[in-house]
Amino acid sequence: MSESLKMTRANVPVRFRLVLWLFVLSAVAFLDRTNISIAGVEIAREFHLDNTRLGWVFSAFLIGYAIFQIPGGAFAQRLGPRRSLAICVIWWGVFTALTALVPPGVIGALFLLVLVRFALGAGEATMYPASNRFIERWFPMNERGKANGLIFAGVGAGSGLTPPLVTAIILYWGWRASFWFSALVGLAVGAIWYFSSRDTPEEHPRVSSAELEKIVRGREDVGGEFSVGRQIAGESLEPGLGLSLESEIAAAHKVKSPTPWAKVLASKEVLALFLSYFSFCYVAWIYFSWFYIYLVQVRGLNLKSSALYTMIPFIAMTVGCLLGGVASDWLAQRAGVRLGRCWLSALALIATAVLLVVGSRVHQAQSASIVLACGAGALYLSQSCYWSMTADYAGRHSGVVSGMMNMGGQIGGAVTASVTPLIAAHFGWQASFMTAAVLAALGGLAWLLVDPKARLVQERKPVASRA
Repeated sequence: MSESLKMTRANVPVRFRLVLWLFVLSAVAFLDRTNISIAGVEIAREFHLDNTRLGWVFSAFLIGYAIFQIPGGAFAQRLGPRRSLAICVIWWGVFTALTALVPPGVIGALFLLVLVRFALGAGEATMYPASNRFIERWFPMNERGKANGLIFAGVGAGSGLTPPLVTAIILYWGWRASFWFSALVGLAVGAIWYFSSRDTPEEHPRVSSAELEKIVRGREDVGGEFSVGRQIAGESLEPGLGLSLESEIAAAHKVKSPTPWAKVLASKEVLALFLSYFSFCYVAWIYFSWFYIYLVQVRGLNLKSSALYTMIPFIAMTVGCLLGGVASDWLAQRAGVRLGRCWLSALALIATAVLLVVGSRVHQAQSASIVLACGAGALYLSQSCYWSMTADYAGRHSGVVSGMMNMGGQIGGAVTASVTPLIAAHFGWQASFMTAAVLAALGGLAWLLVDPKARLVQERKPVASRA
């Protein structure tokens, strides 16, 4: 390795190197889940499925994904993000490969496809609750918008690369080969994550003392280990009186805090985020499941042109995630967390609604694709705010709370996967986009019910000190 590369790596904090790998994991997750939307035309032809039944296959993934969000969050909270993500990536690989193994002409093929996609969704459910748990432990609060923006930029990157990549594989080797490819990539990426990551910065051998102190001081351990660790250690609770950070960490790892379910279920913040994320994912999954087919069947583009124009919304999502994450942290620090977390998201979702209405009414196919892509970019300006807010609000319970929020989102995705073609069949595709626009606007208004300074568990903020 060259000296310049070594110096570059040394200058990049470990937390940002690991979050870059979560970006890759996020991209692979969306490669695994959106490849079927590109292969859907071939799958429907081989198994004699109409759009409604193909929608059932799309929805099966999202139903499994939604049902297992809270168990996935609890699983991540129990095992930590390192092991839980490694296990779920192995699960993805197995069931992505099983999709390709459903034989042509078999009786009950539709049932088998639905079952395999449901199981794949159940396995992927751990991905983002585990990532949010990682962010809550590894990042100070004033960096969480950027970190989440980077992770969810992987959504756009993975989804954007999927159309040309999967289309090329299908054209040369058939749709089944695209699933084998996705499975092998996932297994490789998961192995690298397991060997390079740790659950907390305290456990990672490459984290410097300066980086560790910055993380601990900035992450506001709400209901966290450090405040309890001081009491267990039997040392003074006052900072700077001799308790080393290492002693505090050792005591903290002995502490387990049960999830305060009554507070979670009674929280207006959790309810508002649940409903708003339902709207967010309803809109997002029009792009993930139906946009490619919409361009082929409604706008009349050919296979290669559709693959090209299907990339544009996902490029916009990637840019939106990155800009939204940076803007959220910048506004939160300079103008307050309400503007940086809540108003930014509300305005982004309302802008999305406007662009969906306009884009669906544009007659020229290429222009419509670009306007609708701008709607996807506007939508994803709000993405990091959802996950930063749950990390800020729930602290060490962020895995479960973000899982509950994401469950609402995936219910929205499952609804759009099945309902969008039904609305289109009876009332036209403009009605489908209008429905999404109304939900986007309502999701934006729900953000105004969220108090960004509220906390699930109120604790005094600990101060980490070194002896």
